[in-house]
Amino acid sequence: MAVIQHETTIAEAADRLSKELPRHRVEILHGRLTVTPPADGAHALALSWLIEKFYEAGAKKAGLRYVQGVGIWLPTGPDDYAIPDFALVSKDFLAFKGRNNCYPPDVFRLIVEVTSSNWSDDLGSKVDAYAKADIPFYIIADRRHDEVVVCRDPRNGTYRLRTSHKRGESITVPEYVGVPLDLPVNLLLDGDED
Repeated sequence: MAVIQHETTIAEAADRLSKELPRHRVEILHGRLTVTPPADGAHALALSWLIEKFYEAGAKKAGLRYVQGVGIWLPTGPDDYAIPDFALVSKDFLAFKGRNNCYPPDVFRLIVEVTSSNWSDDLGSKVDAYAKADIPFYIIADRRHDEVVVCRDPRNGTYRLRTSHKRGESITVPEYVGVPLDLPVNLLLDGDED
């Protein structure tokens, strides 16, 4: 009796899980497959609030688009990609769509992650991967530690500046991102003003 063996690649496993687990976020970070369940209400509100703020700040007029759940190819491995919660991208990003609905890093100006059960990825492997991808401004609404972490100025695969911000403070999005804006820490963490 012949035995037929088929090894599944990590990319094939990610594709299969994406189909089997709708609404879950499937990513490959540093060659490791991760699956995150759907967001909770506060998480979703924070993302909706970001869309409002960037709209009011004139992101579209500045030639930028704000998107949720759009994949980014990462230079950390041949199949590596992440699906940020929120991103500010160049207006022509659709012209660069690749496999798994992912886009090249150079169309991304800002990425925001709101932590959930995968908080260690947002604060660890994604920091490294986004720095290697030269994402200029990375914001992490760290709900586990009740603070917002900002990473900026990527050079040689690492962020040179990393700051933590507490409730009552604001994060200033710099002009080089394309739309200067102040984002209150409380709204990034809670998703609402109440």
